[in-house]
This record gives sequence, structure tokens and C-alpha cells, in this order.
Amino acid sequence: MGVHLKKLSVGSVSIDSMREWQGQRLKAGLPIIHPTRNWPRRKDELLDGGSIYWIIKGKMQARQRIDDMIELTGADGVKRCGIVLNPEIIPVWPRKERIFQGWRYLELDNAPDDMPADISDGASMPAELASELRDLGLL
Repeated sequence: MGVHLKKLSVGSVSIDSMREWQGQRLKAGLPIIHPTRNWPRRKDELLDGGSIYWIIKGKMQARQRIDDMIELTGADGVKRCGIVLNPEIIPVWPRKERIFQGWRYLELDNAPDDMPADISDGASMPAELASELRDLGLL
């Protein structure tokens, strides 16, 4: 595994809203495909276990594994890259990110860790509280 992508989740207000939107596609029998204008030059590294890390409301909050990349043709006839995503959305320790257009590479050592399941599902404490405690070095 060599690299990940980071991308704004436009229209999402939370991980739950992203799950809801993607769940509607899955119920309709459609795959989760993120279209992008440019093909990543580091495609082989991305397909070797890479993920898209989603930025929601200015914070990197979740990731989805990249399963494949396919060619799509838009209604305008322009060919695009379709990034096929695994349906599992994995919460990560939130981290503030600057806003940008498109996507950017995210090197392995800069990627946030996955949140433990008992925190990400809110079983032990709210995820936002856990994140603040972690930032303070208390968790």
C-alpha cells in the first residue's frame, strides 16, 4: 500500500448523511462510484489498499477503501475516472483540513488512524468528545 486520496464530501453534513446517500444507491443496486475529471497518476499505489479520506465540514472524518478505477463518459461526452469505492465507511480520528478543489494525495504516514468501533458507534462516549479528549492527550 503506497498512498491514499483526500477529498471533500460535497453535500455531506456528517458521516451519517454520507452513509444515508450512499445507502440509497446501494438499495437501488448501484455501486458507489466517485467520478473525477483526472486519472490519478499513482493508480497502482491507490489500488494496492488505498482509501479516499473524506473531509466533511472542514474535518477529515471517514475513509472508504478504493476497490477499482473505471472509465466513465459524462453526458457531455468527456471521459472521466470513476473511483469505485467499497461500501464500508470507516470513521477516523477527526482532523481539521484546509479546503481545496478536486482531490489530493495523502501519504500513509499523514493519514489519521481509524476510530475504535466502540467510540465511532457512540457506545462508550460521543465521538466528538472522544476526539477532544484525544487532542488533549487524555485518551
